[in-house]
Amino acid sequence: MAQGCLKCLKYTMCFANFLIFMSGVAVLGFGVYMMLNLKFAALTPTLASFNSANMLLVSGIVITCVSFLGFLGALKENRCLLLTFFLLLFILMLVELTAACLLLMYEGEIGKLVKDDLTKGLEKAKGSNSTSEWDVVQETLDCCGVTNVTDWGSEVPPSCCLDNCGSAKPVYRTKGCLVTLKNWFEENFLTIGISVIVLCIIEVLGMCFAMTLFCHISRSGLGYKL
Repeated sequence: MAQGCLKCLKYTMCFANFLIFMSGVAVLGFGVYMMLNLKFAALTPTLASFNSANMLLVSGIVITCVSFLGFLGALKENRCLLLTFFLLLFILMLVELTAACLLLMYEGEIGKLVKDDLTKGLEKAKGSNSTSEWDVVQETLDCCGVTNVTDWGSEVPPSCCLDNCGSAKPVYRTKGCLVTLKNWFEENFLTIGISVIVLCIIEVLGMCFAMTLFCHISRSGLGYKL
């Protein structure tokens, strides 16, 4: 009976980690695609290292490495790998909860920092006459500038235009991109919160599975010794 439970737990954990590994590969691939084709680092020059492409790359690498450890540890019934998998999941969960708390505590300061950096990025784009990254963002989010169209001064890009673009009195998008982003986060706050909670639940289940399998292997005298 115990061996049957052990095998069931082992293959369930292998299957779950394989699915997570494939998800990590997809996130990693999307991050590489964004880095090569959508160079959003120009939007926030000071926070260039924290742009979406880099965050996706780091997330993809972490997900693939941790899930591979869990998959291999369960498949080979290796107690050392299972314990490493457990500890990594525990550290990841602590980091995620800490980051969520810091975002809530310093929401105003982070918003001001992002606004200042977006303004710097916009000024840099105006000076270089290259607005391709801003064009993508403005057309996608239906916005113009950081706060409004006046941020561009006399050098308003075509992506800000809604109607009568070639005339003397073109109609521009009225909302700034920062306000649009804030509104999007506020509208999807519940969804983001539920996603974070679900992620934490998955990590807790992963830790429980890993430790249960670890204890089963220890009691049965199987697997590699620590």
